[in-house]
Amino acid sequence: MRGQAKLIVALSLILALTISCLGWTLLKNYELENEIVNLRSHISFLKDQIGLLKKAVNSSVITLHIVGVNNTYADIYYKAKNSVVVVYGFIKKTVLTIFGPATSYERVQGSGFVILFNNSYYVITNHHVVNDVMNTTLVFSDGEAFRADLIGSDPYSDLAVLKPYVPEEKLIPLNITSSSTLKVGDIVLALGNPFGLQGSLTEGVVSQIGRSIRTELTGGYLIPDVIQFDAPINPGNSGGPLLNIRGEVVGITTAIVSGAQGIGFAIPSDTILRELPYLIKYGYYDLHPWLGIRGIDMSYEIAQAMGINYNYGWLIVDVIRGGPAFKAGLRGGNKEVVIAGEKYIIGGDLIIAVDGVRVRNSDDLTTYIERNKLPGDSVTLTIVRNGEVMNVDLVLGKRPPL
Repeated sequence: MRGQAKLIVALSLILALTISCLGWTLLKNYELENEIVNLRSHISFLKDQIGLLKKAVNSSVITLHIVGVNNTYADIYYKAKNSVVVVYGFIKKTVLTIFGPATSYERVQGSGFVILFNNSYYVITNHHVVNDVMNTTLVFSDGEAFRADLIGSDPYSDLAVLKPYVPEEKLIPLNITSSSTLKVGDIVLALGNPFGLQGSLTEGVVSQIGRSIRTELTGGYLIPDVIQFDAPINPGNSGGPLLNIRGEVVGITTAIVSGAQGIGFAIPSDTILRELPYLIKYGYYDLHPWLGIRGIDMSYEIAQAMGINYNYGWLIVDVIRGGPAFKAGLRGGNKEVVIAGEKYIIGGDLIIAVDGVRVRNSDDLTTYIERNKLPGDSVTLTIVRNGEVMNVDLVLGKRPPL
């Protein structure tokens, strides 16, 4: 009997332990199922939020919250579109026919925008848009057209100022702000009339600042301190405003560089602000500083050919007789070499700094001088001559007229 009692007790203990384990397992399974249900609910909520975000992107209602700005692209566009105009006119040309020379007229077109300066309204555009143009006309966003006269231009900066003959109530000026705050990566918007498609807006970022571009209209001189951006622009965009996310003008777009793919350029607003009083008062701007040298960007291959350890900077190829660099004793090249099938003139002074600021290439040199100096100012150039580093002081001249 005692043995049976012990067996019954043992079986009871095993049964109790089994029931306890089963209960614990069932409890854990219940908790796990609840946790899975909660996770599924959270995932469903996140999917709903993603769906809402996608709808917001597709309907362009995402608001920019950058440095305190609370504008959509649509807000910026509708505030600025009535300030941007189509600029068009005609260029007179002589063509040869079987009957002899004949006169023809070619229609040209670009963009412009309204500003207010000293309580008077003007339209800013590019020099190349209105150069040699007759019968300049401004077309506003509502389709109305009015006459305008050219009152000042500067080919060296590709800027021009027009006087509009327009009812004052139609003139809605844009605010111009300093471009000095622009940084690579900043969002910019280009507003203009590419191929005559009036009121087109494109968006991009600042790709680089302080670029230099060369055009036929500048006689081979560089246009310095140019903004590079990636918003698409095309012929007809020239002269339109480049806007920041506040809707302020930080530059004037130019499509003057032919063959550019996915690259836009703009003359910075600091150049506009600097030249505007002169263009309005005198009709020209002639305070571009001038070194009186021609050169090329240094490269590793050219440095190897010259036997020097400096593979950056701006290499002087030619010094213009009687110019500032000539008077300061700077030297041009004296030897022709062929590198990768191209001819180069080497042996001249290599500029590696200006006023202690490093010069990597022509962009650095021309941008520093254009931003900070005027004709008659002095600069100190750090050069490499025959492997020796030295400083040369130079008094800047005035860039010769075209």
